Amino acid sequence: LPKVVVAVGSDGLDRKHLVKGRDDLRQDAVMQQVFQLVNVLLAKDPNTKSLSIQTYKVVPLSQKSGLVQWCDGTIPIGVYLVGNPGEMGAHHRHRPHDMSAMACRKALGSVGGKGLEVKFGKYKEICAKFKPVFRHFFTEKFVVPRDWFAKRQSYTKSVAVSSIVGYVLGLGDRHVQNILINCNTAEIVHIDLGVAFEQGRCLPTPETVPFRLTRDIVDGMGLCGVEGVFRRCCEKTMVVMRSSYDAITTIVEVLLYDPLHDWTLSPSKARTLQVLIEFLLLFKSLKQASVLTASDAQNTNKLAERVLLRLQEKLLGTEEGSVLSVRGQVNMLIQQASDPVRLCQLFAGWQPYL
Repeated sequence: LPKVVVAVGSDGLDRKHLVKGRDDLRQDAVMQQVFQLVNVLLAKDPNTKSLSIQTYKVVPLSQKSGLVQWCDGTIPIGVYLVGNPGEMGAHHRHRPHDMSAMACRKALGSVGGKGLEVKFGKYKEICAKFKPVFRHFFTEKFVVPRDWFAKRQSYTKSVAVSSIVGYVLGLGDRHVQNILINCNTAEIVHIDLGVAFEQGRCLPTPETVPFRLTRDIVDGMGLCGVEGVFRRCCEKTMVVMRSSYDAITTIVEVLLYDPLHDWTLSPSKARTLQVLIEFLLLFKSLKQASVLTASDAQNTNKLAERVLLRLQEKLLGTEEGSVLSVRGQVNMLIQQASDPVRLCQLFAGWQPYL
């Protein structure tokens, strides 16, 4: 398991770090570099200089170990909403008569091998008995009205930027433990960036949404929801991403063709990410994945070419054979991310009802 170590600096301050073994952190480090580049690009544009994506330091020590900067003052949104074992989360505190989160997870997992109609029916049943409560985070943490309003704005902007950047990079595995929220600034921080470039589509239960925009995430934005600040910031971020086509494709291309780094999703990683999937589905997916990981460098390069082509299409606004405007592309992404038909097909551990 990862270990938390405290280093005492020469300035006398204690600094926490997470030491991870049996985990390749090189991709996390490169993704942080991409995030830093995006922040530079956003800061240069007068329309987006107030927008940014939160970053942290990652230092790979080997192919199987590394150091991760501890994000002080943050908690996973899953911990706030559901709580740790033995603790009450916001859902239990504010809606004690609702269906429990664990019961929701079991109910959705029970139809994992069923057809779409059954999954959709079960998902609607869960949503009817389990209502979002994330708005209470802001009333609990920021009691002064001015602070409450400002922090909710910061949260909405942060979700917008990270959603668009995550979509362009194909960032997956965005379950509620991999998204932190800063209790002081209300900005979100994405961690565990090992599933990128749409490799989430290769999981035993494929991911069907471009980013996490579930009911609780939207609930934190206030009455306007995805309209207003969120949509506007998404569009502004997408404009910057499109106009920075060369810079973004260049740094991603370096990662994709790096012979020392395997960014593809290995069978063991897929198995670890979705351990509760039925054995038959898992076995079929692992057979397919093993063919990919055993391929030679030429096939790997072909895969990299396809991934780079898809990234270029996103930056050009090409979706399903049509070229969309920025507004049209953002609208399509919001619809896909919040589509209950897509959400009901996700792995139960992703907890799409939260």
